Amino acid sequence: MSKELTCLQETTCFGGRMGFYRHESSTCRTSMKFAVYQPPQAQSGPLPVLYFLSGLTCTEENFMIKAGAQRYAADYGLILVAPDTSPRDGETPGAETDWDLGTGAGFYVDALLDPWAAHYQMYRYVVEELPQVIEQYFPVQIDRQGICGHSMGGHGALVCGLRNRDRYRSISALAPIAAPMRCPWGQKIFSHYLGPDQALWRAYDASELVYDYRDSRPLLVDQGAADSFLAEQLRPDLLQSACEQVQRPFTLRLHPGYDHSYYFIATFIGEHLRFHAEQLQG
Repeated sequence: MSKELTCLQETTCFGGRMGFYRHESSTCRTSMKFAVYQPPQAQSGPLPVLYFLSGLTCTEENFMIKAGAQRYAADYGLILVAPDTSPRDGETPGAETDWDLGTGAGFYVDALLDPWAAHYQMYRYVVEELPQVIEQYFPVQIDRQGICGHSMGGHGALVCGLRNRDRYRSISALAPIAAPMRCPWGQKIFSHYLGPDQALWRAYDASELVYDYRDSRPLLVDQGAADSFLAEQLRPDLLQSACEQVQRPFTLRLHPGYDHSYYFIATFIGEHLRFHAEQLQG
């Protein structure tokens, strides 16, 4: 199905094109924004595509402005796509009340409860609708997709990647919410979006999904040891334990002195793009 795309801004960056766009989403039933970086190699033909999912309070702009990823995407020949982190319909009651619920906090789930269910369908948006839009308007190799993310977006990247082996060849995360059923952020979001039945929560918890979706794709996670959210909210140790039990290839790198900020992301994003380039182009 053809989808109309509005270009909000485009500029040259490392020899490629950095653009910000808006379209009407049939999944979220409101307008959605996303950003795309096309490296210079895109002028010669289709390229692999890497989706980056951002964290709480972020928009489609934060990663593209702060991470410095375009330099590496130009080196490796990867198209980068960064969607917004939630609908911004202005109609959902309570969406502006808490910073970690509603606007900027879609958590990459398909909400089941009112008032969230009307627009907060971020899992299907990221996995199904957005790739259709990207394939229609940008020169991507649709069979060579990877996914990465930070914090809430790291959770989203792990969940989307684990549940969709046929779509994503590579998966990585920076400081992800790795076991949301066992942390305050996840428990708050899941109870509001999905309800009290924890059997429904399990479909969006990477530390549980590794038992259900077993394959040989390696997982890469970088984590700052000085991250104030590490012990209570992120818990990559639980994901590591689950991967060890099912013998899933998993690399957890803990970095002394680094916190949860974009300084941390900017430091290690080049290694993540190299990881994805090796998986997607190999």
